Amino acid sequence: MPRLPPVTLYLLWILTGTFALQWLVGEPMVRWFALWPVGSEGFGGGGFLPWQLVTYAALHDDFIHLFFNAFMVWMLGAMLESQWGTRRYVQFVLACVLTAGAVHLLFGLAGVFPPGPALGISGLAYGLLLAYGLMYPNQQLMLLIPPVPIKAKYLVMILAGLALFMGLTSPGGVAHFAHLGGMLGAWLIMRYWRGDPPFGKRRPTLRSVR
Repeated sequence: MPRLPPVTLYLLWILTGTFALQWLVGEPMVRWFALWPVGSEGFGGGGFLPWQLVTYAALHDDFIHLFFNAFMVWMLGAMLESQWGTRRYVQFVLACVLTAGAVHLLFGLAGVFPPGPALGISGLAYGLLLAYGLMYPNQQLMLLIPPVPIKAKYLVMILAGLALFMGLTSPGGVAHFAHLGGMLGAWLIMRYWRGDPPFGKRRPTLRSVR
């Protein structure tokens, strides 16, 4: 296997280490570091605190949740980091994670779903998929379940549609709007790199980022 680029490697270590710590420490990890709704109590644990907009991404419900997110980071993240470079990939990760968290909080304030903590790096996973779909729309990807090939652009549309549908019809349990928020963050940061609206005129030196 080729050597993983540094940020992808660190992310995988962070996700694995945090999951092990979560297993050892238990509930206090969720109370302090998951993303709790705005307005809930803070420093007693189990309430919103500013750092949760980043730390929530390192926590996961169970091994299956961790496995699928880590798989996406490994499969797509390593490739995109190798193409973009470390600095730009860090920007991308932060944009996806922060936007996913912010969108989740906004829809929570609107009362779209019951209050409760959000955790997991799924927002980045969806953002990576969107970026790949924008850059390589006709590239075939092999699904795990079911194991069939599908073009990247169709997979992006299907997953985005499912996230929106499930978020509106089955809002409890899964942070569907955080998934969409991760896609939004990916789309915005890529437009920023290219200088596309709403970030001003296109920058000719960044045309290779598609």
